[in-house]
Amino acid sequence: VTGPRFRRLKMGAGHRLDSKASGVMVLGIGHGNKLLTDLHNCHLSKVYTVGGLFGKATDDFSDTGKLVEKTTFDHITREKLERILAVIQGSNHKALLMHSNIDMKTQEAYEMAVKGLIRPMGKSPPIITVIRCLQFALPEFQLEIHCLHETQQYLRKIVHEIGLELKSSAVCTQVRRIRDGVFTLDDALLRTHWNLQSIQNAIWNCQLKVQTEIEKTLG
Repeated sequence: VTGPRFRRLKMGAGHRLDSKASGVMVLGIGHGNKLLTDLHNCHLSKVYTVGGLFGKATDDFSDTGKLVEKTTFDHITREKLERILAVIQGSNHKALLMHSNIDMKTQEAYEMAVKGLIRPMGKSPPIITVIRCLQFALPEFQLEIHCLHETQQYLRKIVHEIGLELKSSAVCTQVRRIRDGVFTLDDALLRTHWNLQSIQNAIWNCQLKVQTEIEKTLG
């Protein structure tokens, strides 16, 4: 399609997904590009389901990478895995407080912490706010990870490091984003719905919650 009407139609992507990941990816059309910037400045967390496989290591931390090591994994239990996850979450919580620039002794900070509203309001390294085990059936496991400022490759590396901490090795089998800020899988359009009417409906359905979140966070 070409012509003057279409030359001014701008599209932009929010938090991108790499070629090995799937799930929610937010796009902005026209004025939506400005909203993408506002949402980025809200520093909202994203949620992933991440699959893992104990017993091998690869050069890129994924199950499709070049195999570099095989290890035993029979000694791993769900309890041992969850202890490692608790340590990861605890250390990341300290990083979150450090980068939030909030005086934790104030009543305001306490109320924000209770509501889960503490977040880094600027650049920071990747921060995991929640990490928990959803499924465990050796050698496979699945995690749910809530995070900010991450990349999908960073999440694969987390799986690799969990394997090392458990005196074994692990590769990532799947990274799927199930929430990006206010957007969930319920808002996502399957490829078969990439048409004008479905896109218009998606924009209308999401307008209110986008506006509400921006006003609440940025004023």
